[in-house]
Amino acid sequence: MTATAALTTAGTLGTLYVYGIAPAGVRSPRAPGVDGAAVRLLTEDGLCAAVSDAPESVRARRRDLMAHQAVLGELAAQGPVLPMRFAVLTPGAESLRGQLRTDRARLAAQLDVVRGCVEMNVKGAVVHGYFADLVRRDDALRTLARQTRHRPGYEANVRLGEALAKGVAREARGAAREVLARLAPLAVRTAPGPVDDEQVLSTSFLVRSADEQRFRQAVAAQARDVGDRLALSVTGPLPCYSFVDAPSATAGR
Repeated sequence: MTATAALTTAGTLGTLYVYGIAPAGVRSPRAPGVDGAAVRLLTEDGLCAAVSDAPESVRARRRDLMAHQAVLGELAAQGPVLPMRFAVLTPGAESLRGQLRTDRARLAAQLDVVRGCVEMNVKGAVVHGYFADLVRRDDALRTLARQTRHRPGYEANVRLGEALAKGVAREARGAAREVLARLAPLAVRTAPGPVDDEQVLSTSFLVRSADEQRFRQAVAAQARDVGDRLALSVTGPLPCYSFVDAPSATAGR
């Protein structure tokens, strides 16, 4: 099942909203689902899917996003779960049961991968204003700064500003590589996320639940070490979205 966009139209009778897949035998979540619907479990061949009746339309409203997360939280508290992203739909119960039968081996293997684990996401943003030490260590920048002081002007200032910005970004990317090298050994797996000129690090880590505190401490230590170049933040624990590949044939709009 693949995630849909922020707006997904349902509306057809029998369509189900899917929250996640877990091993058979878990308790049905008590938390109300999207649009306040009751959540139930469809069990097939050793697996179960948490579902509710799909509303006429699915919008990324805060209350529904929170409801989606609450259902996943109850499932995750009981064991491994393959989370669906918000607004994944299936045409009906029999279609979903058939998908569980067809993909049983692959889904069970993925549940084994995330068993006892959580996802932690680490982001790193460029720290601007990191100039003085950079100029001291970079011969080209030091020469350009000296030339700009001796012959100030608009074009000279622009050249220096561009060179400094590139240098700061280069230092931040180097710090991001250092952080990854230190954190990756603490994780079972890693998954890179989107980066840009400002956010130069975005990586998800599959971390064993027992190692979560150790991982947080390592992130804090790295934040102190690279804080003049890179501003680090960590989010989690999260459902293991980045480390599952759930089936797509049942998804619908």
